[in-house]
Amino acid sequence: MENFMDIFANIQVTDMLDILIVSFFIYKFTMLVKETRAEQLVKGLIIILIASKLSFYAHLTMIHFLLKNTMTIGVVALLIVFQPELRKALEYIGRSKVFTKSAIELEEEETDNFIEVLIRTCEFLSHDRIGGLMVIIRETGLNDIAATGHPIDAVVTEGLLTTIFFPNTALHDGAVLIKGHRVMAAGCLLPLSENQNISKSLGTRHRAALGLVEKTDSLVIIVSEETGVISLAMEGKLSRYLDSNALRSILRSKLKAPKKNKTTLFGFRRKKSNE
Repeated sequence: MENFMDIFANIQVTDMLDILIVSFFIYKFTMLVKETRAEQLVKGLIIILIASKLSFYAHLTMIHFLLKNTMTIGVVALLIVFQPELRKALEYIGRSKVFTKSAIELEEEETDNFIEVLIRTCEFLSHDRIGGLMVIIRETGLNDIAATGHPIDAVVTEGLLTTIFFPNTALHDGAVLIKGHRVMAAGCLLPLSENQNISKSLGTRHRAALGLVEKTDSLVIIVSEETGVISLAMEGKLSRYLDSNALRSILRSKLKAPKKNKTTLFGFRRKKSNE
């Protein structure tokens, strides 16, 4: 009991901070693997770890040797299986406002015009039942996705977008990548979502849109070829049956940066000359 009390008596503030940081990362790691394919692998590794310790204390030398080496292989397997989750976590850290700057920092009027072009394009595609898939790049770069299509590098216009998606043209089946107010590439291939809970009624375009927003912070506008329904995928979720007003409202909230006061080098608000 005295030894136990001595341990607590010697705990310092840095020790408490160390414990809190480790606890935080353990919690985040648990949330990361929850309800994923890697969850079962983690459980298996924990069982092997416990069995390895028990075999050591029971002096089962051969079993302990095998389990110990299995753990080494298991760590490598863990990294391989966790690859999507690890990539998602690193991209989340990389999108921190401390390190990144939004790809869409257009003037307010330019942003409004850009949104209206997208709205009119969606209305045209929806009315004529033409399928469309438009990706609005935000902070996560998509050069690897752009490489699967054809480079365009042209200002976003209603005529350009409707021409790209017009049936039987060379690029109408793929996605259009939009960075800022320019079409970056067209005919691009997006990763399909592996979520087994997605409705079977959704087609390839919707699954591709979800597959991208599950891994990046992009916005993806989908127009169904069969029904003409306009949908928007973002933050791993899909919003369907959007009208022009609803789509416009969401795009404005996501693409318009909040107004910021001008600051000096040390972060103090710069005063106006008449103050």
